[in-house]
Amino acid sequence: MFNKNTYIERRKQLAKDVKDGLILILGNTDSAFNYTANIYTFRQDSSFRYFFEYNLADLSGVIDANTGEDYLFGDDVEIDDIIWTGEVASIRERADVIGVKHSGSKQDLKNLLEAAILQGRHIHFLPPYRAENRNTLSSLLHIKKDHIEKFASLELRKAIVKQRSIKSLEEIVEIEKAVDTAYEMHTTMMRMARNLGTYEYQIAGTMEGIALSGGGPVSFPIILTTHGEILHGHDHSLQLREGRMLVSDAGCETPSGYCSDITRTVPCGGKFNQRQKDVYEAVLNANLAAQEAIRPGVEYKQIHLLAVKTLGEGLKSIGLMKGDIDAAVSEGAMGVFMPHGLGHMLGMDVHDMENFDESIVGYDEKTSRSTQFGLKSLRLGRTLEDGMVITNEPGCYFIPALIDKFKSENKFKDFVNYDLLETYKDFGGIRIEDDILVTDKSNRVLGKPIPKTVKEIEEIMS
Repeated sequence: MFNKNTYIERRKQLAKDVKDGLILILGNTDSAFNYTANIYTFRQDSSFRYFFEYNLADLSGVIDANTGEDYLFGDDVEIDDIIWTGEVASIRERADVIGVKHSGSKQDLKNLLEAAILQGRHIHFLPPYRAENRNTLSSLLHIKKDHIEKFASLELRKAIVKQRSIKSLEEIVEIEKAVDTAYEMHTTMMRMARNLGTYEYQIAGTMEGIALSGGGPVSFPIILTTHGEILHGHDHSLQLREGRMLVSDAGCETPSGYCSDITRTVPCGGKFNQRQKDVYEAVLNANLAAQEAIRPGVEYKQIHLLAVKTLGEGLKSIGLMKGDIDAAVSEGAMGVFMPHGLGHMLGMDVHDMENFDESIVGYDEKTSRSTQFGLKSLRLGRTLEDGMVITNEPGCYFIPALIDKFKSENKFKDFVNYDLLETYKDFGGIRIEDDILVTDKSNRVLGKPIPKTVKEIEEIMS
């Protein structure tokens, strides 16, 4: 928990930016695992935590944009709850800790909103991503469930994006804690991947345990696979074999809710063969070129294009690409090898605020999403600003179905050496990802440096 004044100032700024009406921010509720009393690990809504802090179920916050008055709502526990949970602070006591003036029960929230509806006041709320919150909004605001998104406030989303996009020093400290735990997760993976015959689930389970021992859960289900051509490979059933590469994309949350997101790719057994090394260094060079270019005032879309151009030049030196690489990038040929975007925002969500709609988080009035294959998957295209935290994650993948499709369509034949590419269908994929703070003039890779050169990886694996 940050200082009380942090939350007070955040709520004041939100009221100032929204200007008129009531701002309703629902916290999350528990979700049943296989019966009502057996629940999934609770995860609070990030915007609720940003303005009202508490990582507890069944709370709601309201801010009056006209007066600046704020409210925390929830029901105090009764004796039937206390025997299971122990004694907890009251809603009034919790409100005092974060500087909220008013508090009340769930019924009090309903009464406040009913009065606002009768007065014809605008009630701003965020689009729900959980069915439980959709049902709650429908009940509180008398809106049909299927129409909730139509009434969700674009003005509120933009105001929150404006605030949460720029990280304070105290937020950066928390993100770095998460990256430092990710250092332990990924270096442990590297040591374990030396042993051929190890199952992927043994490594993924150990990594998740490290995240939990660092004070928080993983920030998303761990991606760990020797089939790196599957971008989000969550199946962990295979054994590590000679000649395969292991892609490990994983991060964690801190107790305060801030995330890390790191990817490393290593050779099973601990030594790169020449083919692996050549492709790996092409990806690494793309990662380093992008890192060098990150600074305020630059569109991240342009940095993405720089990264894929650098990757293309590396693949041309191997013989997998040919011709004019600038033209290959322009025509979308790099989508054969890197069909995803270079990176995304990072903060209290691993894909920060993307539950709002990527078009208002990663893009703005000056930048729009491309329709070109590969480039259209870029989540963040807008101009970078001092204080943003973003990921930088170029990759190179050899996806048999995609290769077959483009080859059969005779696409990009002036740029792609399909004959040689056929021999790489068994390769898998490579991705290298860091978490980066945009500074006033340049950038800084956050956290303890995690091995990523060929030499560093082979040394730690030995």
